[in-house]
Amino acid sequence: MIINDTVLRSDWIVACKIEDVKEEPIQVVVMGERVVLFQNEQGIHAFKDLCIHRGAALSLGCVRDGNLVCPYHGWEYNDEGTCTKIPQLPEGKSIPLKARAIKYTCRAEFGFVWINLENNNPEFLPYPEFSDSSYRNILWGPQEVNANPPRVVENFLDVGHLSFIHEGFLGVPEHPEIGDYDVHTEGDRIFSDEIAIFQPDPDGTGVAKDVYYTYEIVRPLTVRFTKRDPDTDNRMTILLTILPVTEGKSIAYGIMSFNYETGTTDQETIDFQDMIFAQDKPIVENQKPELLPLDLQVELSLKCDRMSIAYRKYLKKLGVTLGTE
Repeated sequence: MIINDTVLRSDWIVACKIEDVKEEPIQVVVMGERVVLFQNEQGIHAFKDLCIHRGAALSLGCVRDGNLVCPYHGWEYNDEGTCTKIPQLPEGKSIPLKARAIKYTCRAEFGFVWINLENNNPEFLPYPEFSDSSYRNILWGPQEVNANPPRVVENFLDVGHLSFIHEGFLGVPEHPEIGDYDVHTEGDRIFSDEIAIFQPDPDGTGVAKDVYYTYEIVRPLTVRFTKRDPDTDNRMTILLTILPVTEGKSIAYGIMSFNYETGTTDQETIDFQDMIFAQDKPIVENQKPELLPLDLQVELSLKCDRMSIAYRKYLKKLGVTLGTE
């Protein structure tokens, strides 16, 4: 079951954009768990979306004086989850110690809200481009996908499909070859060599040429690639991170980072990425088996699949069970 994958529950999982958390509490579903997010002067907080009293959804309530108020009976919880007010109690009667909300570790980074369901506060994932003043960063998503997260992630790491699924944009069928490359491990980093990819118009000048992609596995649900133009050394990096909602349903988010002037607005850049993702979506949603095979003998792989093979080995080593068999 999706909710029982302890490896993922112990990691940071994207929940939503920071801008989505406004004055009223909101509900997100993270690995089958209903989570309520709310904001007060101390920041953004995450609780299990459940009032201990009669099981009401706290996300249907409101925030009053910094406390999350249950919509059903008006119980109030501070941002540590402690119940501070039960209107039905006679004056002077103490609040039961059991009157607490279940709090999840939560932090706001890179324009997103991240949740750790096991409250073990692991080291946070890196994305140095976001704090680098030479980069322009654009948030992307949410994009719903009816597939398990590893399928979505592996598609992102798959270099061989660019000439076909994204014909005319990221490749052309006349140049489908992928040169040999290696995958390296340095500490927690798993990354590829630069891979030459022929693209019809990689920089907007109308001139077709090779550009170079480098892929990296950051976390089980977070990966990235960098595209480098060999003539200008311009770099575009995309971080992709996946929210597992329920079995067979995911939401993709991302950050697109550029160290050069693209000549497009943020919205135009988002629209292009939406179009590219829409081309991938029906493929990913219809792949069989729905669970990503970790036995490398189940499917036939090529040398150009080394990055996806590395991802499968990585999941197996960690013990991730979501979307795998």
